[in-house]
Amino acid sequence: MTSSELTHLDAQGNAHMVDVSAKAATVRVATAAGHVSMAPKTLAAIEAGNTPKGDVLGTARLAGIMAAKQTANLIPLCHPLPLQTIEVTIEAAPALPGYEIRATVKTKAETGVEMEALTAVSVAALTLYDMAKALEKSMTIGEIRLLQKTGGKSGEWRRGE
Repeated sequence: MTSSELTHLDAQGNAHMVDVSAKAATVRVATAAGHVSMAPKTLAAIEAGNTPKGDVLGTARLAGIMAAKQTANLIPLCHPLPLQTIEVTIEAAPALPGYEIRATVKTKAETGVEMEALTAVSVAALTLYDMAKALEKSMTIGEIRLLQKTGGKSGEWRRGE
């Protein structure tokens, strides 16, 4: 790709925020996922509510929601968006062992919410790690990825898993 094909670069190759003012505001939804893997005893302690810092999963879920709302402050070229809904779920995954994290973000705007969904998952995973690190420092955060997005000019996209 050349710099003229990359929307976040100007003719001189400098990064800039894309002008989305001519685009139609449409409903846009994005879902991202990731996981935190850990030792079985750490998973058991979190599930039992036996952690030094308190409610690990509730705190991580709220952190993900708050992070989605702050994406434009964290990622330099993201547009601030009016988010209509943010859903973050964190489910035990004994086969990992650990937790699967999923975030779905919805807006009606001129640009998509993929970065907001990815940010929500990332910060929820980091918060889960922070809340449980006293139990285990070797936890691993992984496979943060976009699962699907709808809306906008490019329409629907789904990860082929």
